[in-house]
Amino acid sequence: MHLSVTYMGTPATKNIVNNLPAEFRICKTDSLHELHKHLSNQSILTLPDVVLMETDSDGDCFTFIERIKKNPLWRELIIVLIGPKEVKGWKAKALKLKVHDYYVIPFPIEHLVERLSFLVKFKLIKPSLSILENEDIIYELPFGKRLFDLIIASLSILILTPVLLLTAIIVKLDSRGPIIYKSKRVGTGYRVFNFYKFRSMYSDAEQKLEELTGLNLYKTEDDNEDEEQKKAAFVKLMDDPRVTRFGHFIRRTSIDELPQLFNVLKGDMSLVGNRPLPLYEAEMLTSNEWSMRFMGPAGVTGLWQIKSRGKRDISERERKKFDNFYASKYSFWFDLEILIKTIPVILHKERF
Repeated sequence: MHLSVTYMGTPATKNIVNNLPAEFRICKTDSLHELHKHLSNQSILTLPDVVLMETDSDGDCFTFIERIKKNPLWRELIIVLIGPKEVKGWKAKALKLKVHDYYVIPFPIEHLVERLSFLVKFKLIKPSLSILENEDIIYELPFGKRLFDLIIASLSILILTPVLLLTAIIVKLDSRGPIIYKSKRVGTGYRVFNFYKFRSMYSDAEQKLEELTGLNLYKTEDDNEDEEQKKAAFVKLMDDPRVTRFGHFIRRTSIDELPQLFNVLKGDMSLVGNRPLPLYEAEMLTSNEWSMRFMGPAGVTGLWQIKSRGKRDISERERKKFDNFYASKYSFWFDLEILIKTIPVILHKERF
């Protein structure tokens, strides 16, 4: 791993750098000016995997990061900051600049080593979300899982055709707008695709989302956190006023999810996996340890759905842990168990 490190003379930071494993190829620079000069002399093939920077007392590192983000060649660099001491507001500032992580001394060096290794590994499968819609990223499910998906999805569509047609008619009559709601979602390996649902909200629902963030079940209420840290990655509104009259029924019965069977046929999703996320949610998961969830298949149902049964206030952290666990452990029999357990979850679905 090629690691470029700059520090301004703090002994603690020097100690951290000097104790990194031997497999880290480290290029040390003593100032931001030297780091800029070093990066300027690199080509796209010789750029470092990671830039590990020490924060300085004047905050010049943030100005330097802004310059990096404006450079087409450098803006995809993994940037990790180390603070010799806690400075209020700096972590939030770093996150706003989409820095990949921020550590304050003292911390276990093995945590940093594990984090850097993960970030480099994950970068290999995650292109920038800003260009994803123009990318053709292919993820191949295991043959057995894909065959199972095709058989079950096809039979389900055939059997449920009367329900699909009746629902489409009622949605059309219930409120103005399209029958099928399509949105860009991010699935496996950060692949973006059109996600299908029966429309259960009024047509201006997207525009009203920002006004209703106070109803988000995942919103943190920690008064010690700044506004940037309070933003939750996932969004689920309590008593969502954007839902139509018929929308409440099809959501409660999960009928609104049935068009995703066509996503399964297309290969966008699997029957079982981690829920594909809207772009704004996925963006918030690229700069923390939970982005491993995107290494598993995207699914119509999954481990999170069955584990959250009966829990109105499941935390964001719990959901991410379930997603990560599934991404690393999924198998045919595990999928079958989740599918079987999904049935009672639908029948006893919480009325949020």
